[in-house]
Amino acid sequence: MKALGIILAGGNSTRMKELSKKRAIAAMPIACSYRAIDFALSNMTNSNIQTVAVLSQYNARSLNEHLNSSKWWNFGRKQGGLFVFTPTVTSENNWWYRGTADAMWQNIDFLKKRHEPYVVITSGDCVCKCDFGPIIDYHIQKQADITVVCTKAPEWDDISRFGTVKIDDNGLISNFEEKPMIAHSNIVSTGTYIIRRRKLIELLEQCNAEGRYNFVTDILIRYEGMKKVYGYMLNSYWSNIASLNSYFRTNMDFLKKDVRDFFFAKEPKIYSKARDLPPAKFNQDAKVRDSLIGSGTIINSVVENSVIFKNVFIGNNTVIKNSIVLDGAYIGDNVRVENCIVESNETLLSDTSYVGDDQIKIVIENNNRLGI
Repeated sequence: MKALGIILAGGNSTRMKELSKKRAIAAMPIACSYRAIDFALSNMTNSNIQTVAVLSQYNARSLNEHLNSSKWWNFGRKQGGLFVFTPTVTSENNWWYRGTADAMWQNIDFLKKRHEPYVVITSGDCVCKCDFGPIIDYHIQKQADITVVCTKAPEWDDISRFGTVKIDDNGLISNFEEKPMIAHSNIVSTGTYIIRRRKLIELLEQCNAEGRYNFVTDILIRYEGMKKVYGYMLNSYWSNIASLNSYFRTNMDFLKKDVRDFFFAKEPKIYSKARDLPPAKFNQDAKVRDSLIGSGTIINSVVENSVIFKNVFIGNNTVIKNSIVLDGAYIGDNVRVENCIVESNETLLSDTSYVGDDQIKIVIENNNRLGI
């Protein structure tokens, strides 16, 4: 492939509330068996991009453990591979990543040593499925300096947390606003960009020399009108999970057959790190409807319209509705959980109730499971 990949996976989001205290956003669990970053990695390998760098920083341990072998995404090659870069203290630099442009600049030697003419930059916190090949062809055809992959914002999402763009009839981006208070367009950037490798190196070095560290504000917006920035419209499913509401809605979308079929029944595949677990077990009193159930889970009662991840135990006379239960949770007897996200490895004691009314409730109890 004539491009290498960079996945930006170092950021934090206060919109995720307590869920981001123990993991990077890119490591958030999705659809029972996946992490958010699996979608970006799968898009890379399915596009025949053989060299990919993941730039991680905030709460990186869980993410780095997930990426401990490149074989799951077929990056284990002699010519290329999967590289994970965290901030490194050197004699010349002791900064953490100060922004997306700075993260790439601190690893600029990686870019300089490569030979691929193009770079695909994408985010690790988006759920989508796309082939980067036609986007690169579009970039070349337009003779663009930068191509921004765009889509229409989901109607239910908060558009003020995205970068919004206006695209003319020729595909040229005429206006780019980063997280506007009042949006003048419903077309948003997906956080995926195509740029020539040498052009990226030039812009990163110039930004750093001027004390500028953000790729969007200090390159895309600052050079608006000076560089040819084109928009490529993505017309398939896309969601950014970096808010509590969006994370919940994205997981619930996988209860829809058309969404599941798009990601998992149609080629190319979405890959993830495999775990050897037994199938889910449904005991005599289990009643499960319109739900996804992960491997290793044991269910003894009612589950409706919910996503239950791996290794979860659900006790007797318990009701779980419209909720997400993350890996390893233990839910006792006579428990009610509705409109909630139960954090991984949590213990919900018997005879308790957790209900989110006006908004989704995050359940973190820190109970001692051995004390039940």
